[in-house]
Amino acid sequence: MKFFWKAFFASLAAIVVATILFIFLLAGFVASLASMGDQSITVKENSLLILKLDNRIVERKSNNPFEDFELPGMEHAGTTGLNQIFHAIKQAKSDDKIKGIYLELSEIDAGFATTEEIRNALIDFKTSGKFVYSYSDAISQKAYFLASVADSLMLNPAGIFDFRGLNADHTFFRKALDKFGIDMQIVRGKDNKFKSAVEQYMYDKMSPASKEQTTIYLAAIWNHLLKGVSEYRKISVDNLNEYANSVMTFRAAEVAQKSHFFDRLKYRDEVLADLRILAGLKVNAEIPILTVSEYDKIPALSRTLAKDKIAIVYAEGEIDTGSESSAHDINSKDVSEGIREARIDTTVKAIVLRVNSPGGSAFGSEVIWREVKLAREVKPVIVSMGDYAASGGYYISAPATMIIADATTITGSIGVFGTIPNFGELLNNKIGITFDNVMTNEHSDMPSVTRKMTQFEADLMQSYVENTYGTFLSHVAEGRKMTISRVDSIGQGRVWCGLNARSNHLIDEFGGLKEALTIAAEKAGITDYRIKELPKQKDPFAELLKNFSVSMQTKVMESALGSSFSYWKNLSREANSKGIYTRMPYNLEIN
Repeated sequence: MKFFWKAFFASLAAIVVATILFIFLLAGFVASLASMGDQSITVKENSLLILKLDNRIVERKSNNPFEDFELPGMEHAGTTGLNQIFHAIKQAKSDDKIKGIYLELSEIDAGFATTEEIRNALIDFKTSGKFVYSYSDAISQKAYFLASVADSLMLNPAGIFDFRGLNADHTFFRKALDKFGIDMQIVRGKDNKFKSAVEQYMYDKMSPASKEQTTIYLAAIWNHLLKGVSEYRKISVDNLNEYANSVMTFRAAEVAQKSHFFDRLKYRDEVLADLRILAGLKVNAEIPILTVSEYDKIPALSRTLAKDKIAIVYAEGEIDTGSESSAHDINSKDVSEGIREARIDTTVKAIVLRVNSPGGSAFGSEVIWREVKLAREVKPVIVSMGDYAASGGYYISAPATMIIADATTITGSIGVFGTIPNFGELLNNKIGITFDNVMTNEHSDMPSVTRKMTQFEADLMQSYVENTYGTFLSHVAEGRKMTISRVDSIGQGRVWCGLNARSNHLIDEFGGLKEALTIAAEKAGITDYRIKELPKQKDPFAELLKNFSVSMQTKVMESALGSSFSYWKNLSREANSKGIYTRMPYNLEIN
């Protein structure tokens, strides 16, 4: 049945897409050709690097020129590579023409770990003696955590400062499924009480175990953020909590300024006047400002020709087996081939596996795990965890030589589950669609989405899940040098933040990609090296022609559904699920 609905919706989307395919392809090619004719970007004297960070931040910027192509009448958030941001900040530090960095922040479309890595890069930038100046009309808690390291922190006199503590939202579909007559049949490890990925289909509120783990890691993240803000703004943690309890979000900007969150309240014209002075420009002079994407196009000030390399292998998104992976998911085939290439290449002396994933396919995770294990046997493999490295994301990290994560990284979630939706009541009783079939054997139609599982089938699936969980436990025990019972005690699907994960020996050190590269070089015994990024990015035009309809369908749905797009994606994944999943308990929304 799932294949019927899949084919139905795919065909419907294909009809719509085919109608506009030629027009947008033509427009895209014209835009691409036009961009090729753009004048080369140069850095003027007394320039500033501006960081707005209003695009969605991905680990590595795609080489597809149509990645950020906007459909007429549809909003589509562009993307910025974290690698671009790091490169821009690092280069600006030693570029004499760049006088400082101007932060114009509102919200940051990334997790807390990514935000802290950028924050740390700014702290390092300030060691050059150059300034960091921040101004906002409205600023979120996450963006403020980043901006708090600025030398000058300004807010519009009528601006909004969001400061009220963290909240983790969980969405549940149990009542809706009951109304539609859909039975989501759940199979998870018997002891995986914290594996709450499936609870959204089982209950109408959080289970005690889910609430317990969320409370612990949310408090740890919040306390970590408060300590960071306290250090740079000289406001005690106790006072910060008092301000959050008073909900600064709905108070006048003057209150935030008098509470020392901001240095001054200024309008934009006053901010521009400040920037001219800081950059050494005349009054009313045009301020040369470069964005990250513009500055990224500037040739590196110094190019190393070192023979030795460290490979950065990016693993970002949900883990899939490759056949239907989207551009922003982990194609297990591509990532495993990237690790294999780095292992075989004798000029690559160490590998940094950058993981930013909530997990996904158990089989896809196993494929990548195998290559990480083989690579570790011949050279250092250092895992650098981003915002998430949970469940399947931890599965592929376990065999590494060392695991580095941010204090706010969401990790662990060592557990397994499977879902088999039963649409029988919806189709038979509510819509009037019935099915009949002929089988050669007793369970030839297993798994079926039009009937309830038999006891034999339920027991078989439970055994399958238990075996997969056992494999997961053994991989972690082997990689982390722990007993299986110890791994199980901190596993059972439980999510940890980096602070807790270190005390549980799930990670080794705190840090980001920069620290992971430093450790990789030390382990390999090299000091002079260059970076090789893997997997190799595919030809954008070939991929465009191959995946245009899927990509366009996603853009249309994302534009139409907005913030609800993640819910549609979840339900779509469950309706088309294949095999067993090692995935984080839920789509985490912390605000």
